[in-house]
Amino acid sequence: MSGMLLRLAGPLASFGTSAAFHDRDTAAHPTRSALIGMFAACAGRERPHALAPFTDLPDKPSYHDLDFTIRIDRPGIPYTDFHTVGGGYPREEQLRTSSGIRRPAAESTLVSRRHCLADAIFTVAVTGPAPLLEAIARHLEHPRYAPYLGRRACIPTEPLVLTTKVADPFTELRHRVPLSLAHPPRPGADTVAVDFIHEHPPPDPATVTAHYQLADQPEDFTANQRRHHLRNIWRTTHQLPSALYAGPQPLKSLAVYMHPEQTK
Repeated sequence: MSGMLLRLAGPLASFGTSAAFHDRDTAAHPTRSALIGMFAACAGRERPHALAPFTDLPDKPSYHDLDFTIRIDRPGIPYTDFHTVGGGYPREEQLRTSSGIRRPAAESTLVSRRHCLADAIFTVAVTGPAPLLEAIARHLEHPRYAPYLGRRACIPTEPLVLTTKVADPFTELRHRVPLSLAHPPRPGADTVAVDFIHEHPPPDPATVTAHYQLADQPEDFTANQRRHHLRNIWRTTHQLPSALYAGPQPLKSLAVYMHPEQTK
């Protein structure tokens, strides 16, 4: 097993869990479905075959073999995007009902609310078979379809891939990767509290602040046949060194982390 680190940041992100047409929710952090969906899109995999094993790689790994640990650098601000569809068109262009007939004029406008996270930043440790991680890194750097943060309109900023080879990703997140905090640590504080999301029970139960389930384990991405299973999630809080704070211009600290050889 090996590890790689990603940085998911952008003006908007949305990680739906139980979204319906009229009200599309978002989880407070990237879901497993959103992460795997992004990898599959960058690889150019069609929905019916998105989760199939990679038969061209040793031992034929699949996205199911991946594990994720998420560091919540900046939780973001909840934001609701208000949408209307169908209003103001001539009768022959108005929306249809499920039976195929045109909707009544008084009901021709459909209203939906799409919930997002504004200015959120997450650092994600991805662990799994080394050949699969190498393939994912190639796909992210040269994507067939553009990567996105849950929805196609939510485009990630650079850098997306921080490093592709990490022996101990969790330790790396706690002690080395710069923190893109919304606010600087308190003056004189040696540490800052940062939340993590885990897919397996953390080794130190005292750090657990929440334990819940999400229906975000993808089983099929095929249109009209999408299926997701429940999985357990543990949220923990850790005191990280304040020195990890990347400052008001985090890209400079991230560049030093990603390319230390250029700063010597």
